[in-house]
Amino acid sequence: MRIRATLAVLMAMTSSTALAGGGFDIVIPGRPGVPVIINGIDASYSVVEGEWGLGKRIHVQPTIYGGRYIDPVPNVGHYYPSAGRMPGYGRLEIEPPANRPLPHPAESYHQSWSAQSAPLPAQSSVPVNPPEIIYAPNEYPPRRPYPPRPLPLPR
Repeated sequence: MRIRATLAVLMAMTSSTALAGGGFDIVIPGRPGVPVIINGIDASYSVVEGEWGLGKRIHVQPTIYGGRYIDPVPNVGHYYPSAGRMPGYGRLEIEPPANRPLPHPAESYHQSWSAQSAPLPAQSSVPVNPPEIIYAPNEYPPRRPYPPRPLPLPR
């Protein structure tokens, strides 16, 4: 009887984990204010069905219930010339006509800076009057050599 009960509990535990992951998930962001984006849809606090992540070796298009689409190109107020659109605000550039009177040319202006070290005089390798060599006194007595080690006995 105990073996049957143990076997039934063991089978129930293994079958429930084997079938897990095939249902739905409720998406909760890890940080407040940071949305969870799945395929261009804000899936924060919504139900996602069919998303296995890296758990299986297949890719299935997940179904998102309650998500909302987000703008792929947000209108943030920055101007990028490579986008091909005019800026929304700022200076309005007007090309002047070609036959307009030009202003007087400005006077020429040139300024330069430089820095260098003064050249050093030539030096000889040995001074003319070298100082005397002073030897430091030996403050420590000479060390005694260690006694010789005894030779190992022949076997």
